Amino acid sequence: MSEGVHRYQYAEKDHLRMVFFIFTAKPVTIADMSEKLSTDSYKGVRDFYPEDQYIQDYITAVMRDVVERFGYVEYNASVLEPTELYAAKTGEEIVEEQTYTFVDRGDRSVTLRPEMTPTVARMIAARKRELPFPLRWYSIPNLFRYERPQKGRLREHWQLNVDLFGIEGIFAELEVLTIAHAIMTSFGLTDEQFVIKINDRRLVNQYLRDAGLDENQIHRMQKLIDRKDKMDADAFRAESQAIAGDDFVYDPQPSDDVTMVLDVFNNAGITNIEFDPAIMRGFDYYTGIVFEIYDTSAENNRALFGGGRYDDLLAIFGEEKAPAVGFGMGDVTIRDVLETYNLLPDYVSPTDLYLVVAAPEHMIQIATLANELREQGLAVALGNPDKKVGDQIKHADKLAIPTVIVVGDQELANNTFTIKVLETGEESTVVREAIASFFTPNP
Repeated sequence: MSEGVHRYQYAEKDHLRMVFFIFTAKPVTIADMSEKLSTDSYKGVRDFYPEDQYIQDYITAVMRDVVERFGYVEYNASVLEPTELYAAKTGEEIVEEQTYTFVDRGDRSVTLRPEMTPTVARMIAARKRELPFPLRWYSIPNLFRYERPQKGRLREHWQLNVDLFGIEGIFAELEVLTIAHAIMTSFGLTDEQFVIKINDRRLVNQYLRDAGLDENQIHRMQKLIDRKDKMDADAFRAESQAIAGDDFVYDPQPSDDVTMVLDVFNNAGITNIEFDPAIMRGFDYYTGIVFEIYDTSAENNRALFGGGRYDDLLAIFGEEKAPAVGFGMGDVTIRDVLETYNLLPDYVSPTDLYLVVAAPEHMIQIATLANELREQGLAVALGNPDKKVGDQIKHADKLAIPTVIVVGDQELANNTFTIKVLETGEESTVVREAIASFFTPNP
């Protein structure tokens, strides 16, 4: 804010509605800040206190572990992208209504990324001739959408993105769907607790063409089908007939690729996968099989995550088409599901040991002991020498640090210390050289 107070203004440019910052010449002064600032975070985003960050780290650790076992490697990119990247292929509605878009000081339209697929396509297109296909890439970026915050959907979230480039056949879909299933089960969910729904955009498009619809009608029907599960049957029928005529009935049957996917999974004993002709995915770039994963509990009635094939996306960069299949999995929805099924881990402090200072006059010696233990691989926190011993122990307990050592004159003189496990009250007396081995006993 040192450059000045900003306010928002809407502007029309290139037929896009954009929010941009107008900076005034007046600098912020102490007088301007006289009112008490709110401690609330910006609407639709989260603060991660240590316990929250612990769960967040757990979620991303499970994601990383699964995808890396399938041979995927991590990439990343800036949160800022040129707006035209999304206008070209994501969909007009996403850009105009759901992005944080502004004009920078160089008169460039910039967007906080609402998704990662256009970014990874841009990166692949930039080095397409140098990269060794097939590529197995993943990322876990934060994404931004300007929409109404609600259960399972915020204005900022983190999302696992898994993409397989360079394989044309159905093997790519099978691999990506297998990863999606493996992630869910790695979180502790059973097949009875979630379902994978798949469809084929090529099947839908051909079905609509065979019904005599033109391209405009097909596009409108795609958007309507994408909302089908959020409407009652009569409303969907009325709107579809308004677009396609009174005789139109939407009832496509599975494509050969869909049938093959179902057969492969069923033969492997995975039966919580099914054909659903209403699965469309909102983005315009999908070209083949698409899928979404749902919790079977009524408590979480939105799609947990989804993806599909998007072979054409590199073409917007002037490159030849490249086969690609991928999906995005958000942290908000999976956390809701894990909470529903009581699968969230209990908080564990990253600190192994708390040294309670009982002899403040020997603080340098106590700090030296702490550094010795850190060099041996322990995470050690020091107590506050201005507090009583009992208060320091209570503080360690509140921080969920599992063990304490009270360090006083006698302990330092004898180089013998008592390790106390706070949860059980169990105590073990060890010499200085054996403290670290208490935490890493020999097998």
